[in-house]
Amino acid sequence: MGDRTSTHTGAAGRAPVADRPGSIRNVVLVGHSGSGKTTLVDALALASGAVNRAGRVEDGGSLSDYEEIEHRQQRSVQLSLVPVEWDGIKINLLDTPGYADFVGELRAGLRAADAALFVVSAADAMNGSTRLVWEECAAVGMPRALVITHLEASRADFDEMTEVCRRFFGRDDPDAVLPLYLPLHGEARSDGHAPVAGLVGLLTERVFDYSSGERVERAPDPAHRPLIEEARNRLIEGIIAESEDETLMDRYLGGETLDVKTLVQDLEKAIARGSFHPVLAAAPAPEGARQGLGTVELLDLITRAFPDPTEREAPPVTTPDGRPRPPLTCDPDGPLVAEVVKTSSDPYVGRMSLVRVFSGTLRPDAGVHVCGHGTARRGDPSGDGHGPLSGSFSEQREGHEEDERVGALSSPFGRQQRHLAKAIAGDLACVGKLSRAETGDTLSDRDQPLLMEPWVMPDPLLPVAVEAHGRADEDRLSHGLARLVAEDPTLRLEQNADTHQVVLWCMGEAHREVTLERLRTRYGVRVDAVPHKVALRETFAEPAGGRGRHVKQSGGHGQYAICEITVEPLPVGSGIEFVDRVVGGAVPRQFIPSVEKGVRAQAARGVATGYPLVDVRVTLVDGKAHSVDSSDAAFQTAGALALREAASQARIHLLEPVAEVRVLVADEYVGAVMSDLSGRRGRVVGTEQIPGGSTLVRAEVPEAELDRYTVDLRSLSHGTGRFARSYLRHEPVPRQVEGRMREQAETGVA
Repeated sequence: MGDRTSTHTGAAGRAPVADRPGSIRNVVLVGHSGSGKTTLVDALALASGAVNRAGRVEDGGSLSDYEEIEHRQQRSVQLSLVPVEWDGIKINLLDTPGYADFVGELRAGLRAADAALFVVSAADAMNGSTRLVWEECAAVGMPRALVITHLEASRADFDEMTEVCRRFFGRDDPDAVLPLYLPLHGEARSDGHAPVAGLVGLLTERVFDYSSGERVERAPDPAHRPLIEEARNRLIEGIIAESEDETLMDRYLGGETLDVKTLVQDLEKAIARGSFHPVLAAAPAPEGARQGLGTVELLDLITRAFPDPTEREAPPVTTPDGRPRPPLTCDPDGPLVAEVVKTSSDPYVGRMSLVRVFSGTLRPDAGVHVCGHGTARRGDPSGDGHGPLSGSFSEQREGHEEDERVGALSSPFGRQQRHLAKAIAGDLACVGKLSRAETGDTLSDRDQPLLMEPWVMPDPLLPVAVEAHGRADEDRLSHGLARLVAEDPTLRLEQNADTHQVVLWCMGEAHREVTLERLRTRYGVRVDAVPHKVALRETFAEPAGGRGRHVKQSGGHGQYAICEITVEPLPVGSGIEFVDRVVGGAVPRQFIPSVEKGVRAQAARGVATGYPLVDVRVTLVDGKAHSVDSSDAAFQTAGALALREAASQARIHLLEPVAEVRVLVADEYVGAVMSDLSGRRGRVVGTEQIPGGSTLVRAEVPEAELDRYTVDLRSLSHGTGRFARSYLRHEPVPRQVEGRMREQAETGVA
């Protein structure tokens, strides 16, 4: 970490191979869109020798080859794995999307990693969603470091951004977020901006000069001493505060010069524990150079300070029927337990599963047991399933168990797949031919099946109703949608029985666009997005009566049935209540169920706007029958006619579904959120202070006003707001809104 000139073994032309868990580091890169994560991964691959100076893999292909969708949208939308090798250590770099819509890919990266690298742009403002991910990592004790990028930008200021990071990420302990290196600027250009030319190590007090295109170590100039001294003293005090050696502080305050080796060892231990978070700097390599500024320092940090898989606790496991099993150990000779963290379909290589092996060794052509959860807790971003937004369960997919045979194992690099002979505990690999495995499934030995505890996923809350574009698309639609949902656990598929719509619930607009495009390009299914409908209802606003007369004579047996009913409204949630008040046998007993059946059938079809009728009591009071021509069908028809006539004599209220909404937002945005909810015809029913400077707002909001709320809340709260929703009840639509809804129902426009 800056106290030596690093040597390394390059991985160009071959896949890095780990022979023991201790030689593996799994690192996830986190940061907002445009922060420079993918560029940093490319720079690390270049510095480690995984690619050559042209950015190409030695055996062909580019590291930065992505899906055609990503080329068009100019942003990364999926989790990608780039394995590199440094000083005999295999580093699995997991590059995650920075856009909030693709949080599922981010959560998969967090699940597969043992440490996180937060990438922050010195040229942009801090993104609130990055803070939320930081808190998630803190909740599980995941080690974290920060890298400040875009130092080449004219407005970039490393010192200023470091202070922002200390306030933003070190809210509880700012002295746990401190730089290990300071950037040194070269000669000013014609525009007055002085580019970063090197780094000075605060512990070693050595300069690492990148101005020539190669990393050159030298002693600092006298002018650098004042710059180093203050930052170095602060860093040493921060390390001592996290040290397990309680004598260090007394020795330091007593004037003793502490050994650099001791400080580095304590620093590495504090980083591995997740109690200290170093800040590093990175900038692109000069034209023709192999090492970008800060890449060697970062690779050293990862290999020396980040934990290996044996130092991290694996998720709990049970048998498929729920019986707990002993905790897993990261042992290549132990029972096989691996998890599918990502599933994708490639037009050239077919279906691929990215797998993290937690125990045992996975080999090609081995038989495995695939086990998947039927449901998973959603909606709680706190990571423990008991946060303020928890409590709702959503069907993801049916639980399933089957035996499969693993195909070839490979290590991805861009669009290439490099063959692997095995994947040991702690490693990641791509597995082919797992035709029935889905994201989140557990792979284990056939004779010892196990199931890992699922990771928490947020509920997708942006609905998009889809219809097949043509007859040919109808045949492939259900298969394509099922495959997409199996690959992406942040998608939810709903076949709405009330509106008869096929609804895809997505994380946001970008997620929706990518999903529909994948449906077209991967599975050849074209769909049209249509307006999403909510499940409206009708009810009587006042008592009314109706007479149903169904009398026909057309030769032979005729049809004869007359019934009279009264209808009165009931409280919300009462449904349809049928009461028999016939006296004197006016309607024979065998036909009373027929009347009820006809009434209920008509209620399901609606009596005014075509929406189901609810919350009424229908009382049969009189009627007439014929000894020959009366029948079950005739009285069903008469019952339906009577209900329709009663509706024509009364005011009919339209009912809309109302949701209970729980919004978790930073205190500074509470006013804007409550005002917005009121504008959506919502009623705020309470607020609750949450530790950490947040407020939980509870409100009741019509579902028709919530279609785009996930997008609007993100904008209102600068990416920090989260919410959960659940059906509460149906309520009468206000008069000023009811007219518009009736018009939409008549024209078919939602």
